[in-house]
Amino acid sequence: MYSPAYNRLEDRAELLAFMRGNNFPALITGLGGILHASHLPAMIDEEGEKILIDMHMAHNNQQWHEFFDEEVLVIFTGPHGYVSPRWYEDQERVPTWNYTAVHAYGVPKIIEDRAAKHASQRRLVEFMDPQWLPKFDALSEKYVTGMLNGIVNFQIPVSRIETRWKLSQNRGRREMELIAKALEEAGDGALAKLHREHLSD
Repeated sequence: MYSPAYNRLEDRAELLAFMRGNNFPALITGLGGILHASHLPAMIDEEGEKILIDMHMAHNNQQWHEFFDEEVLVIFTGPHGYVSPRWYEDQERVPTWNYTAVHAYGVPKIIEDRAAKHASQRRLVEFMDPQWLPKFDALSEKYVTGMLNGIVNFQIPVSRIETRWKLSQNRGRREMELIAKALEEAGDGALAKLHREHLSD
């Protein structure tokens, strides 16, 4: 991903929070020059310094058959929006689009162990719907086995990562403030908040 140095996110805690907060990424594979993509829920774990992406897909989704010893790409996207030239102090500007994105690469490893697959789904439920967790734990063994047999669970140890926080950092603090104010007035509070958080970058 093209990303100038001033657009790259270096803060690991912010990176992990972003991935966890935007945990419905796209998984892209390209075996034999043919691209395939699936939109899947993800859990983000840490194993020492290593970031692990825990995902699952339907067993009938043929994409998992492309998991060999080759890298896949997982794309996380966050707040994004149009930036009007009307918002700049200098009026000789053109429109742009500001956004946040993470590209994570790694070789997927399929999880075969039933207990590990069940634990993965339980963690996902606990993260997304903790109020329903007791009901999940009360599901019958037969039903759970059938559901687990219907999915392919896999982990991707992240081998490299690319980030782009395109927030008009090249325009200077004053214009970033003006853009944040205009975004907020346009109802795009999440993107405005990111602009303000990175004003000093």
